[in-house]
Amino acid sequence: MSDYILLISGIILMVLGIIGCLVPVLPGPALSFLGLVFLHFSRFGHFSRSTFITMGIITVVVTLLDFIVPVWGTKKFGGSKYGIRGATVGLIIGLFLGPMGIIIGPLIGAFVGEMIFKDDLNYALRAGFGSLLGFLAGVGLKLAASFIMTFYFVKEWIA
Repeated sequence: MSDYILLISGIILMVLGIIGCLVPVLPGPALSFLGLVFLHFSRFGHFSRSTFITMGIITVVVTLLDFIVPVWGTKKFGGSKYGIRGATVGLIIGLFLGPMGIIIGPLIGAFVGEMIFKDDLNYALRAGFGSLLGFLAGVGLKLAASFIMTFYFVKEWIA
């Protein structure tokens, strides 16, 4: 019975991990890694020490990069914290508008955030674009990490 609880909990964590890559309040890769841990302690899967260490390192590195990459993208294009915050708010609103909302939401949010910071259209467009690129790069890194962990989860569970 407890093996099934661990398996179901692991599956839920893997799904939440992928969702967490898109929703800023959830730590996507960390949830995915926790899903691997739950599967490992069930009878349905066993991961080697090297796999655990590798996935743990990936989780830590991607989590750290998720803080650095958006700031780097914003600074590279001359933006501010307002652009990053705007992109985050835009993503949250965009989640309710489907796949295009997830892409367009951060762009519009970053633009609006930069317009609030500095009422200059050219600046806001450039900085908003930089915020968007950095934000999307961070999301892409988190998705890649969570999908890799999901692949290992499913591979181990089915094998």
